[in-house]
Amino acid sequence: MDYVWEILPALLSGAGMTIKVFIFTLLGSIPLGILVAFGLQTRFKPLTYLINVYIWLMRGTPLLLQLIFVFYGLPLIGIVFERYDAALFAFILNYAAYFAEIFRGGIQSIPQGQYEAAKVLRLTKLQTIQKIILPQVIKIVLPSIGNEVINLVKDTSLIYVLGLGDLLRAGKIAMSRDVTILPLALVGVIYLLFTAVLTLLSKKIEKYYQYYR
Repeated sequence: MDYVWEILPALLSGAGMTIKVFIFTLLGSIPLGILVAFGLQTRFKPLTYLINVYIWLMRGTPLLLQLIFVFYGLPLIGIVFERYDAALFAFILNYAAYFAEIFRGGIQSIPQGQYEAAKVLRLTKLQTIQKIILPQVIKIVLPSIGNEVINLVKDTSLIYVLGLGDLLRAGKIAMSRDVTILPLALVGVIYLLFTAVLTLLSKKIEKYYQYYR
C-alpha cells in the first residue's frame, strides 16, 4: 500500500496531461466537426470534394501514424510543432473528421419540411441552422458522440509516442524503474474510473434530452 501512495503523485500528474489533451481535443474537434458537416451540405463541389478527401485521410489512416507525421514529418517542409501542440493538432483533426461524419448523419435525418418551414418563417440560413436544425441534430447524435468521447479517453494514451508525460508514460516509467506490473494496473484502474464517469455523464445528458423530445 505504501508503494501505491509513493507512485500515485506521478500517475496523477500524468493523468493531468491526459485530461488536458482530452478536454482541448473535444473543445476543438466538436465545433470543427459541426462546421465540416455543414460544409458537406453545400452545393459547391470543390469544397465538398476537399472535405471528403480530408475525412477519408483522417479515418483511413491510424491516429498513431498521424501523430508521428505531424511531429516528425511536417518539420521536413518547415512546419514545426512543440510536442504538446503536435499532439493536440493531430487529435483535433482526427476527431473532427469522425464527429463530422456523425453530425452529417444527423443533419441528413432532418426532414426537408423543416427547411421549408424555416423559409416560410423567413428565417435566414444561419437562423435555420441555429434555431431549428442544430438543436434537433444534437439530440439525434448524442449516443454516437458519447461513444467517440469514450474512445478519445483511450486514444490519449497514444501521445506517449511523442514523449509527453501522460498517464500511460508515467505508469511505464514506474514499471521499468521498480520492475513491477502494479503501476500499469493502477493506470488501468484510473482509465476505467475516467470512462465510467464519462459513461454515466453521457447517459444523464441523453436522458435529459430524451425528456424534452
